[in-house]
Amino acid sequence: MINQKKGRKRKLGIKGFTLIEILIVVMVLGILAMVIVPQITVSTTDAKTSTLETNIAAMRNAIELYAVQHNNIYPGGTGADAAAAATAFVAQLTKYTNAAGGTSDTVDAAYPFGPYIKNNALPTNPFNSLATVACDVSLDITAAPLTTLLDDTGWYFYHKTGKLLAWDGS
Repeated sequence: MINQKKGRKRKLGIKGFTLIEILIVVMVLGILAMVIVPQITVSTTDAKTSTLETNIAAMRNAIELYAVQHNNIYPGGTGADAAAAATAFVAQLTKYTNAAGGTSDTVDAAYPFGPYIKNNALPTNPFNSLATVACDVSLDITAAPLTTLLDDTGWYFYHKTGKLLAWDGS
């Protein structure tokens, strides 16, 4: 009688998976996810680190080239305070400049240098997705960073030493 019922189900075209088959598939998918997800996370962090290294190297090269062409004065030097220095830093690296650090949107004999960074913007810090800079213009390079300026900052620049850091919020 049991064999007769199985035969009827097959003849009627009733098909499906058993609960055990479904559980085995779910377990296999779970195991695959446990193996693959950490590798994706590591790959993402590696990509961000690689991008950060490329961006910071390009910015440091631009800063050094600016200093060489401007009598060893780093960008942002026209700013008396940190906010003005940050504005000047971006302008001096993304626009044409003269020997005194003045900026212009167009190149001519009066503004022969730059731009040192293309696209009129600093590169983005991939760890916080910010392309802004905070400039430390204090004479005391051993002092703590200007934390009041760093809430929305991707980069931190020490004007006196020319040192550029990626800012991660700490």
